[in-house]
Amino acid sequence: MKPVLVIMAAGMGSRFGGLKQIAPVDDAGHILMDYSIFDAMRAGFGRVVLIIKPELEADFTNLILSRLGGEVQVDFAYQTQDRLPEGFTVPEGRVKPWGTAHAVLCAREKIDAPFCVINADDFYGRTSFESIAQFLTTEASPSAHAMVGYRIENTLTENGHVARGICQTDAHSMLVSVTERTHIEPREGGAAYTEDGEHFTFVPAGTYVSMNMWGFHTAILDEIDARFAPWLRENLPANPLKCEYFLPLIPNQLLTEGKATVKVLPTHERWYGMTYADDMPNIRAALASMRESGLYPEHLWRK
Repeated sequence: MKPVLVIMAAGMGSRFGGLKQIAPVDDAGHILMDYSIFDAMRAGFGRVVLIIKPELEADFTNLILSRLGGEVQVDFAYQTQDRLPEGFTVPEGRVKPWGTAHAVLCAREKIDAPFCVINADDFYGRTSFESIAQFLTTEASPSAHAMVGYRIENTLTENGHVARGICQTDAHSMLVSVTERTHIEPREGGAAYTEDGEHFTFVPAGTYVSMNMWGFHTAILDEIDARFAPWLRENLPANPLKCEYFLPLIPNQLLTEGKATVKVLPTHERWYGMTYADDMPNIRAALASMRESGLYPEHLWRK
């Protein structure tokens, strides 16, 4: 079976100031998700699973499905706060979604083949989809997964700090661990992160980071499910309103337990995303340059 593209689009977009997932990025009205779907389809993916909030289905139908015109099969999955293991309830006052691992768990009934997970509001680049499609069709197994590794200097914005998973790899480009850093800023020769807002740790250029572009065998879904309740028991008491079940937690645990491998697929693609509203001009300019060079047509879905 052809691999499945799973797009996480249920985030709130608080820093961007609205529904950044559906903000047009060119004069033809495309959104970043159009480019990801276009790249995935020409790389050999078979269909798309779009994880959204139920109340946004009409918006995404009008913006995505109507434009695709039947060219691509798209199924919706819904991330809702009440999708919890037996015995757990949503804490009073909680508004925040449960995180990226929970988002994927909400889509498990729609995933029937090896799959790639991405964010809706990020641009990943053509060659990244090609490399992960190749892995999913030739190497993925219940204990063999992958992640596209971006050079940290290619993933930053001049408009504020970002969150990235900083990767440690071995000599064979296999992932050893990925550590989520929620405040990373550009620096000469690389970047730096802080945990307290005062003390910074330098990260040199060339360090691989995760942009949430993972390639998984379907076996990972059972692991995400089985580990959710223990995670809730550990994290809910300390941070009931904001704790998040991040996707990298699961491969990290599998690596520590020796139950799986994660191959890092290096890319020199530059990330573009809408973390902040001021990122939009750079995104539009970059995509215009790519269209002028022939990487993308003016209208992605027009035959």
